[in-house]
Amino acid sequence: MMPSSELKVFTGKHVLLPDAELPRPATIEVSTTSGKITAIHPGRRTRALYPDLPDANWSDVDEHFLLPGLVDAHVHLNEPGRTDWEGFWTGTRAAASGGVTTVVDMPLNSIPPTTTIENLALKREAASGQCWTDVAFWGGVIPGNKDHLHPLIDAGVKGFKCFMIESGVEEFPCVAEKDLHIAMSALHGTGSVLLFHAEFEDSPAHPHVQTADPTLYSTFLASRPQTFEVDAISRITSLQKLYPDLRCHIVHLSAAHALPLVREAKAAGLKLTVETCFHYLCLSASSIPHGRPEFKCCPPIRDDANREALWDALSDETIDFVVSDHSPCVAELKKVDSGDIMGAWGGISTLGLGLSLLWTEGSKRGISISKILRWTSEQTARHAGLDETKGKLAVGYDADFLVWDPEAEFTITKESLNFKNKLTPYEGKNLRGRTVQTILRGRVIYDGAKGEFDGLKPTGMLL
Repeated sequence: MMPSSELKVFTGKHVLLPDAELPRPATIEVSTTSGKITAIHPGRRTRALYPDLPDANWSDVDEHFLLPGLVDAHVHLNEPGRTDWEGFWTGTRAAASGGVTTVVDMPLNSIPPTTTIENLALKREAASGQCWTDVAFWGGVIPGNKDHLHPLIDAGVKGFKCFMIESGVEEFPCVAEKDLHIAMSALHGTGSVLLFHAEFEDSPAHPHVQTADPTLYSTFLASRPQTFEVDAISRITSLQKLYPDLRCHIVHLSAAHALPLVREAKAAGLKLTVETCFHYLCLSASSIPHGRPEFKCCPPIRDDANREALWDALSDETIDFVVSDHSPCVAELKKVDSGDIMGAWGGISTLGLGLSLLWTEGSKRGISISKILRWTSEQTARHAGLDETKGKLAVGYDADFLVWDPEAEFTITKESLNFKNKLTPYEGKNLRGRTVQTILRGRVIYDGAKGEFDGLKPTGMLL
């Protein structure tokens, strides 16, 4: 039995344990030295069972839910190089405010991108001491960086991302099929994963797009049709048959028309996984106002029928999980003054809002909190190779929790956002379910009832 000074205890009526469909009463013991869960007991224990425990080490969440911390496996933190867009300090604070305890940073839009071992070192140096959550890193595949892939794996990147269409930043060019053969051959058999921005533009956009009103969302939607995603995924699954030991992953799927291809690939035994994003599940093209570039992302938000098809695909496990794809920029690039959707940077800012968004929309569809946490914690941790320490409340795992009030209702305001550039399509939206506390390895990193971050310190680690 560890000394009481080295023990923390969390208990409550609604604790979400692995493989449980509903939260149930439980008590979790945590080592203050390792930050690991050391024991889980059924039932809500009383304070009297721990007579020598310091008061500060006892937490009864009562009627609130105690859930595993979220793992957001698709985040653009943009530091160094574009820190005016976002940074480790502000981005991880925003994540923590929504119950996220681990983020996995994308290899762009920082300068330099995470495409070499030297660039990864610069990224880690910039992040040091700034992170409120734990942070892991994806590497990048671009033309000509084959020799850097194995060293990046050895240095701990969780996999690699590439673009099949121009990324929007010149330092991260897209790959052609010959580049993919080189990269996939290099990664085959390593246990790594190749992530695809799966849009492929085989022919120019319809001529009317060039002359249509650039402030209309319909103009932008016509410029990125579902065929871009269908064609890209068709090419990916064909290539994958040549490299069967390499897992391939589709980031931010928006196109329901591509779902039959995904189902076919999975039925054939291909190692293919797929994510979608909060915005594709919670927003609809038909309700996007005129001249609002905050709603622009690539690929685009589509119609209501498409959105419902994505929800169905999550439920039947065609889509594996949900991420934010938090991709912010400064107001000037978002074209908020002119309303020029076509000319605006494509990316939606979501950090801190994802669980509330999914709970608000999912509960309308009868989706349980356990299923939502599988999509946002357990499966995302597995995707990023973190599932031996993250993604569930289990003995030996990091004590990463969030205390959650499922009945709380609130309205999103600029002042309530913690990311750097407070531009989001969700401003003014009423949501249900709110993070009360976020706990990383047994330590509180966000406290909504006590000034959010007042008196707290960033304790996140670089994974």
